[in-house]
Amino acid sequence: MANPDLTTLTGEYTIDAAHSTIGFTVRHAMVTNVKGKFLDFGGSLQLDGADPAASKASIDVKMDSIDTGSADRDGHLKSADFFKIDEFPTMTFRSTKAESLGGDDYRITGDLEILGTTKPITIDLEFNGAATDPFGNERVGFEGKAEILRSEWGLTWNAALETGGVLVSDKIKLNFDISAIKNA
Repeated sequence: MANPDLTTLTGEYTIDAAHSTIGFTVRHAMVTNVKGKFLDFGGSLQLDGADPAASKASIDVKMDSIDTGSADRDGHLKSADFFKIDEFPTMTFRSTKAESLGGDDYRITGDLEILGTTKPITIDLEFNGAATDPFGNERVGFEGKAEILRSEWGLTWNAALETGGVLVSDKIKLNFDISAIKNA
């Protein structure tokens, strides 16, 4: 069953972090993109297929799990220059609104908390389908994206470049590939 009637998907789901990705892309030195992801996170989805507006999402991300493929860069991102993980170990998202845009497209709005600052963000989602896996778990999949300005959360560290511009762009592209398992 690849794409059932959405009303059959109603229920509580737990995000399967082993089969999900919470990632980001940021412009570096004004010439290239650096990609990263968080390796330790969890969350839940409350889906209402008959009334998508009643659906909710909650995600908690451990900030010390940041991985950009460079231990030095990851260490800098965990420091007081950026995420201050000793003081703010978790980034959270709590949805406040969900809406169907037609077809497999949805939009979820919610509160993103980073460094103790909470601001609203909007995530555009595509429903990738539902299936029963070989272990009997009912799964759903969503792919999403959003853009934020890191300065709005107090992430303002930067360095000027000799050629003009800055080392790290303010705009961050967020991307999500979420697989969630229906709770028994």
